[in-house]
This record gives sequence, structure tokens and C-alpha cells, in this order.
Amino acid sequence: MSDLISGLVRFVLRALLLLLGLVFFASVLAAAMVLVLLGALRVLWARITGKPMQPWGFRVDPRAQWSRFHAATGRWSGAAPPPPGRDLHDVVDVEVKPPKVGSGS
Repeated sequence: MSDLISGLVRFVLRALLLLLGLVFFASVLAAAMVLVLLGALRVLWARITGKPMQPWGFRVDPRAQWSRFHAATGRWSGAAPPPPGRDLHDVVDVEVKPPKVGSGS
């Protein structure tokens, strides 16, 4: 009886995953078709009006991002001031000593 139930669960799971894959494929296909339709309408409108076709795109100025991040480094660079109420002149460094090797056990 458990073989029948596990086989049925596997079949339902496979059918569900197949259905989800088909829905995803159909949605991507529909989005692509909408973009193709919009492109065709733009070409048709350019031919009707006699104006040259302008390609889809956007302008990216890499200098704008560089300037933005380069200007922000002034906030983060530089030495941080010492915390108030602490005198750093009386700090003593620790002398490094070699580790002690214990005698054989």
C-alpha cells in the first residue's frame, strides 16, 4: 500500500513541477512577444512619420559613478581621533618571548 502512495506522490510532484515549468516558459515567451510587438510598432511608427528609427538604449556615464564614490572616500579616510579620556602616551608594548617547551612527559 505504501508503494502505491509513494508512487502517486511522485507522479503528482512531477506533474506539478512540469506544470510550473510550462507556466514559467509561457510567461517568458509572452514577455518576449510583447517586446517584439513594441519594437514592430516603433518601426511602423518611424516609417509612417518618416523619422529615423532611434534604437532602444540608455546612456551610461562611467565617470558619474566614479566621481560619486571617489567623493565619498573623504568621509571614510583619515585617522580616527582617539576616544576621549584616554591618554595614549603611557601605553607600554608587550615584549615577545619564545614559547616555553615543556620537559618530556
